[in-house]
Amino acid sequence: MSMRTNALANETSPYLLQHATNPVDWLPWGDAAFAKARAENKPILLSVGYAACHWCHVMAHESFEQEATAQLMNEKFVAVKVDREERPDLDAIYQSALSLLGQQGGWPLTMFLDADGNPFWGGTYFPPEPRHGRPSFAQVLHRVAELYVSEPDKVVQNRNALLGGLAELATARAGKSLDAAIPERVAARFADSVDPDWGGVGGAPKFPNAPLLRLLWRVWAQHGDEAARDATLLTLVRIVNGGIYDHLGGGFARYSTDAHWLVPHFEKMLYDNAQLLELLTLAWAGTGAGLFAQRAAETVLWLEREMRAEHDAFAATIDADSEGEEGRFYIWTAKEIDDALGGDAALFRRAYDVTDNGNWEDGKSVLQLNHGPDLTDEEAQRLPGLRARLLELRNKRVRPGRDDKILGDWNGMMIAALAFAGDVFGRTAWIARAVEAFDGTITALTGADGRLAHSFRDGKRGARATLDDHAQLARAAITLFETTGEARFLGAARALVTELDTHYWDSQAGGYFSTADDAERLVVRAKTAADAATPSGNGTMLSVLTRLFMLTGDDKLRARADELERAFAGEVERNVFPLAAYLDGVALSRRPLQLVVVGRSDDPATQALADVARRSFVPDRTLLRLSPDARLPAAHPAFGKGLIDGKPAAYVCVGPTCMPPATNTQDLLLRLAEVQAGA
Repeated sequence: MSMRTNALANETSPYLLQHATNPVDWLPWGDAAFAKARAENKPILLSVGYAACHWCHVMAHESFEQEATAQLMNEKFVAVKVDREERPDLDAIYQSALSLLGQQGGWPLTMFLDADGNPFWGGTYFPPEPRHGRPSFAQVLHRVAELYVSEPDKVVQNRNALLGGLAELATARAGKSLDAAIPERVAARFADSVDPDWGGVGGAPKFPNAPLLRLLWRVWAQHGDEAARDATLLTLVRIVNGGIYDHLGGGFARYSTDAHWLVPHFEKMLYDNAQLLELLTLAWAGTGAGLFAQRAAETVLWLEREMRAEHDAFAATIDADSEGEEGRFYIWTAKEIDDALGGDAALFRRAYDVTDNGNWEDGKSVLQLNHGPDLTDEEAQRLPGLRARLLELRNKRVRPGRDDKILGDWNGMMIAALAFAGDVFGRTAWIARAVEAFDGTITALTGADGRLAHSFRDGKRGARATLDDHAQLARAAITLFETTGEARFLGAARALVTELDTHYWDSQAGGYFSTADDAERLVVRAKTAADAATPSGNGTMLSVLTRLFMLTGDDKLRARADELERAFAGEVERNVFPLAAYLDGVALSRRPLQLVVVGRSDDPATQALADVARRSFVPDRTLLRLSPDARLPAAHPAFGKGLIDGKPAAYVCVGPTCMPPATNTQDLLLRLAEVQAGA
C-alpha cells in the first residue's frame, strides 16, 4: 500500500519533504496556491520553518500529522509550506509582520494571508490543546476562518495596517555621514550590557550574537578599548566551554536555552559556526590562547566530517532531534559514562559536569566545562583520549537529520572564515578547502543565464539570489584573493558587486534591496541594515566596498560605500542594537587597515614579515603580499613603495597614509601596536 503524499513530494528541500506525507494538502509557495485561494475564496495558512527546527517538528507531530487537524486545515484554508532557508526573503517579510502584531518572532512561523499574499494575522507555535494562556491550534483555525468570512472589514483593516507598517520598515532612514566616533560609543554601550559573569547580552535564551562581538573586537583592535576586548573574550570563553559547544564532535549549537550557555537548542547551523570560527581566529591572534586555537581546529574537523555537500560546498544544518527527542544524540547519563569509561569515568564526570542527578532533566547531562573543574596537567592530558572513546560510542547512535542544501550566503560566510583561519593559523589545507568550496558553490548556484540562485539541492536551483548571497560571496572572494594571491578572486568579487549595483541598488534613496529588480514581486521589497541571525547584507557590503576600494583604488567603490552609509545613517537614532554589522562597516571605512608585504615569496625574511601580518587581530584587515616587481594602483597609499636597501619590507597603512616601512618583525609589531593605540 503506497503512502499518501501531497504536492511537497515534488520539492527538493529536506524540510518540505518532511511534510510530504502529512494529511494536510500542502502546496509550495507559488502561483498555484494563490490561484486556489482566489478560486475557493479561502485564506492562506502559511507555515514557515526549517529542517533542523525542534519546535517545527513538535507542531508537525501534534497538528500537521493528525487527521482531524489536517481535515480542518484543508476545509478552511489553502495551506502553504515554506522553508525559511530557501526563501529568506519571504521569512523576513512575514516575521516583520508578526512583530508589527506585537508578537515575538521565531519558528515555526504561522501566518494567515489573503489570496494576494497580504498578511492579516499570525503567531508562531500553537499547541494542540489550550496551554499556558495560548489557544489551541484548532481554536485559532476556527476563529480565523470565521473572521475571514463573516468580518471581512476587520481582515482588510488588519491587512492595511500591516502593509503600512511593512512599507515603513522597508523605508530606511537616511542621514548624513556618521561621526567617526559613533561605532566606538555604541560599542561602549554594548560592552556595558554584557553579562559580567557569563558573557553575552540578556538572559535566557542567550544567543552568541557574533556581529556584536565583532564590533566590540574591532573597537579594541582600533582604539585599545579594554572593556570591549574583555566583554568579547569573556563571552567567547563561556561559549566554547559551555554546553552550546559539542565537546566530543566539535561545532556549535544555535543558542542556549538558559543564561549560562549550558543547555543548547541542539541544532547546528552553518552560519553560526562560520561566525564563531572567525571570532575564534581573531581572539587567538589577539591573545595567543590555546583554547581558541583548539576550538577552531575542532570546528574545522567537524565541518569536514559532517558538513560536506554536493560540489564540495557546505551543507546548511544538522537537526536538533533524533529518534523523536531533542538532543538525544548529544546527552549522557552518569551510568552511560561509567559503563563506557570504567575507571576513567570519575575524572571525565568531574571535568564535564556529569552528575548522578544530571545537570539538565531526567538525570541527563549536557557536557560542559564552565563550572571550572580544578584539574592537574596529567588529568587534563587524559581527557582527549576519553573524549575520543565517547565519540566513537556516540557515533553508533541514531544520528540527527542533515539538511544538505547549498545556500549562497551561508557558504560565503564559512568560506571567508575558513580561508581567514587557514591564513592566520598557517593551515594551507584549510585555504585549499575554502577555494574548493567557493568554486563549487558558484558552480552549483549559477544558472544558464549566468545569474546566481540562492539555493541548490539535488540538481535543482532555487529562487533568485539575495543581497546577502552576493555580499557574503564577495566577502569570501576578497578573503581568498588575500590568502591565495589569485587575481580571479578579485575579479569574482567585483563581478558580484556589479550584479548588486545593476539589480539591487535603490537608485532613489540609496542602499541595496534584499531582492533583485527582476525577482518575484512580493508584498513589499525589503531594504534594511538590521542584522538577524546573520550580519545584514547592507552592513556586510559597507565592508566589501571599502576593502575593494583599498585593493583596486577605484574611487567609484569608495563613493558607493559613502552612499550606502548615508542611506541608513538615520537608523542609528531609531534602534542601534541590530546595526552591529553596519557600524562595523562604518568603523572599517574610517580606519581601514592595509598590510603590504613586499619581497620574494621564497625569502625567509619576507615569510617572517608575512607571518606577523597575517596574524593581525584586526577584523577585515587587507593583506597584500607583493613580489618586488609588482605595481599597485596609483591611488593605493603604498603606491611606489618597495624593498628597502634590497630587503623585504612591510607597510602598515591606515586610510590614505602609510607608516614608515618595517624591515623586521619587531618593527612590524610596533607599527601594529601604534595602530591599536590610535596613532
